[in-house]
Amino acid sequence: MRDYSHYSPPPGRWDKWRRLLPIGTTLALLLPLLLFRDPGFIPTELGPQQVVHTSLPKLAVHTRLTDEVEPWKIKQSLVMVRQMGAGTVVEYFPWAYIEPAQGHFNWTHADLVVDHALRQGLHVIARLDYVPDWARADGTTPHLLEEDHFADYAAFVGAFVAHYQGRIDAVVIWNEPNLSFEWGGRTPDAAAYTRLLAAAYAAAKRADPNVQVLAGALAPVLAEADDTAGQSDLEYLEAMYAAGAAPYFDGLAMHAYGWSFPPDDPPAPEIVNFRRVELLRAIMERHGDGHKPSPITEAGWNDHPRWTKSVRPAARIEDTLRALEIANGWDWCPTLAIWAFRFPWRSQTYQDNWALVDEDFSPRPIYQALADRAESGPQVTLPPVAGALSLNGAP
Repeated sequence: MRDYSHYSPPPGRWDKWRRLLPIGTTLALLLPLLLFRDPGFIPTELGPQQVVHTSLPKLAVHTRLTDEVEPWKIKQSLVMVRQMGAGTVVEYFPWAYIEPAQGHFNWTHADLVVDHALRQGLHVIARLDYVPDWARADGTTPHLLEEDHFADYAAFVGAFVAHYQGRIDAVVIWNEPNLSFEWGGRTPDAAAYTRLLAAAYAAAKRADPNVQVLAGALAPVLAEADDTAGQSDLEYLEAMYAAGAAPYFDGLAMHAYGWSFPPDDPPAPEIVNFRRVELLRAIMERHGDGHKPSPITEAGWNDHPRWTKSVRPAARIEDTLRALEIANGWDWCPTLAIWAFRFPWRSQTYQDNWALVDEDFSPRPIYQALADRAESGPQVTLPPVAGALSLNGAP
């Protein structure tokens, strides 16, 4: 084997090599990126303003971009949401992520989501909860918010609304407060939640009188009166009204899961099914709130092959499309958001089978079925500017 360690190029040739060296180094650095980048990669520039053309103006989706750290994947998700024909996204903006230290805000990730959503012509409903370390005792769950920190949460809601004034349609105050898990491991307390809602409502309206404040969606459960793990959503809503909640929400977010029942099954207090939300609406109407919208911020069927509450993949598609037809007849329901668009990674549980798109952005059959339906009927163009959630089914 020859030793080339002392080789020097002839005079004059080194100058040529030296000129080519930066090009070769650059190619060497870029080649792995070019060869091994994700095939779904798209640049993260906002790009031109888009609008949503769809025959399903009530179709929405819960995007769940909270834990997605790669900007291009955030953009790709929202591009595919628009291409599916959905006009609204529900997104989770954790308080702890945005205000990690009291009074110090980091809007970077939230801005990325909102900016790309708006550029794709999508409307945004923002869910706000998840308690930062500084607002709770050491060793407690991020779902625990003691009453002496209600004002801190309200201040965050006000800051969020001010930051996104005119850019988001609504904020959802907490999530499923009728569950012990979501209420910090405590027994659910509708009167305490009403006090939290009132504080947040006042702060939001001071920041932007036009923003819609939605009471947090209640988990559809059949809990007994003495069940500390949760309280019936129907009983909890009645208790909220008894505590004086009516003046403090512009609408009530709702969750409408079908479990293993077809969407046409009638509602009943002893059954959790898609049309259970009609029972909540009846309560609102009895209390004079029939004029308020109730956007469905989570809904859908799961098609995991080994979960007791799942359905077959074909049934999932049929049930979801039929649910949208039913929602078209609900003048009080402006949006029906499917849970969930995509998760950044697989959990290897039945939870994976809520997704419409795989983690590598491969569309599942239900995504394609929704896209085909949204494209097949008479098209409407949704306005790309945030506005009040109306009772007509379009933002």
